[in-house]
Amino acid sequence: MKPFTFKQFAVAQDKCAMKIGTDAVLLGAWTSLDFFPNSILDIGTGTGILALQMAQRSNAEIIDALEIDGDAFEQAVDNFEQSDWGDRLFCYHASLTEFVDEMDDKYDLIISNPPFFTSTYKKDKITDKRVLARHVESLPFSVLLQSSSKLLTTSGNCAFVIPYEEEENFLKIAAKNKLFPNSITHVKGTENSPIKRSLLQLSFQKTEVDVNELVIEIKRHQYTEAYIDVVKDFYLKM
Repeated sequence: MKPFTFKQFAVAQDKCAMKIGTDAVLLGAWTSLDFFPNSILDIGTGTGILALQMAQRSNAEIIDALEIDGDAFEQAVDNFEQSDWGDRLFCYHASLTEFVDEMDDKYDLIISNPPFFTSTYKKDKITDKRVLARHVESLPFSVLLQSSSKLLTTSGNCAFVIPYEEEENFLKIAAKNKLFPNSITHVKGTENSPIKRSLLQLSFQKTEVDVNELVIEIKRHQYTEAYIDVVKDFYLKM
């Protein structure tokens, strides 16, 4: 499998259960960095795509990534080393709960494309790595948000992409951890299709929430100007 080539870096993904997808690239391009974060954490980095996007878009001195799967961890480390920003990128091989217990540092920005897939029928033990990587039980929203609250600086932000139908529940859990939405973008495949994803940026500050909508395609492989404007710094053909 060839690496996925972006404008300023390439991402090998042959060892990773979860391949490069629209969700992660969109989140990494959409997240506001207007507050100039100096330290960033990517939770569940997979290939390392979000951390690499943060390195391209910011001057943050510290960009840490966290990955529990051994193969994905090795792949992310390789992708970091092959990039122009290897000196700023570091990957930890640990679970989020282990990381929180051992880490005293806090981050200005936490970003994550968390597992979201839930199935009505589950085997006693999920062994398929792709299923596990997508499975919400491997990183419940409650653990993700509680951990983010602990790891975030008081003026920091956190950004996530989740299924739209999970938004209300996700924001309730966030509020219990004193995290409140500042910006929400609802993502649709086409103008007439249902909302599929929610892009959320939260902080400890309650503000008037900027809620808007983003449509990806006019028709198959014909992208909207709004979508191109968000992701054009990354995709080669935009």
